[in-house]
Amino acid sequence: MLKYIFKKLLMMIPILLGLTIILFLILHLAPGDPVHLVVGPNVTPEVYENVRRSMGLDRPLIIQYFDYLSNLVKGDLGSSILQHRPVADIVLERFPITIGLGVRALLLSFLIAVPVGIIAAVNRNKSADFIAMTFALVGISMPTFWFGIILLYFFAYKLGLFPISGYGTWKHLVLPVITMGLTDAAVIARMMRSSMLEVIGQDYIRTARAKGLREKVVTNKHALKNALIPVITLLGMRMGWIIGGSVTLEIIFSIPGLGRTMVDSIFSRDYPVVQGSVLILATSVMISNLIADILYALVDPRIRY
Repeated sequence: MLKYIFKKLLMMIPILLGLTIILFLILHLAPGDPVHLVVGPNVTPEVYENVRRSMGLDRPLIIQYFDYLSNLVKGDLGSSILQHRPVADIVLERFPITIGLGVRALLLSFLIAVPVGIIAAVNRNKSADFIAMTFALVGISMPTFWFGIILLYFFAYKLGLFPISGYGTWKHLVLPVITMGLTDAAVIARMMRSSMLEVIGQDYIRTARAKGLREKVVTNKHALKNALIPVITLLGMRMGWIIGGSVTLEIIFSIPGLGRTMVDSIFSRDYPVVQGSVLILATSVMISNLIADILYALVDPRIRY
């Protein structure tokens, strides 16, 4: 297991290296000039060149990249062009908000989706199955940002039960977590149902029933563990989707997370903040997939890395 984890961590290095190259080229070749955002449009050419030189933007692009890469290896993500703060400080300040939002939403989706999927599978082609899958289909078809706006309009603006924007109390988290959690639960519930139906049809389940075991014991003890295997794999991928989707929701709900910081930095051409934010988010997605692989092996004893 340790050898597998070490191997997966080594595989992240070329992926992150390729990501830095692509991101660096996209940001530096895109239209726009961060110098004008710092000094303004009405500035003399001498001042413009001095600021450009101080920011290191007068050097060849390849030199800028290798300077960035050498600092990155040392753990230095650079400094924000506009905020004049280390990018690492900004990331450490904003990233816990984003990851906390994502983890809460994932837990909510798991707690809802697993029981719903089990109930739908056990009651196949019955009213409970029809109702559960109808809601799951609606959840899959509904855009996350639209669902968030609807919740914000009714429960925050109309009823005043929750704050419209901001961050700091548990009330600020309710609507964003519900938005991501419910839409993601729809996907997981469908996967749980199909996985449970496949397991229920296996010979060992029929044997357990033939021995006279109660249906609840057969479902919870024998079928559930094996049915969770593909769901756990899906959870790793969904965590990446939730982290990426949090960018939109952080803007809608005015949450000062890393996703919103990244979007603001893109518009302001703050290269170091964008690069640092994307690297941290990409790393968190890859680590989420690694955790899913580890859980996969823990749940299924047949799997050995």
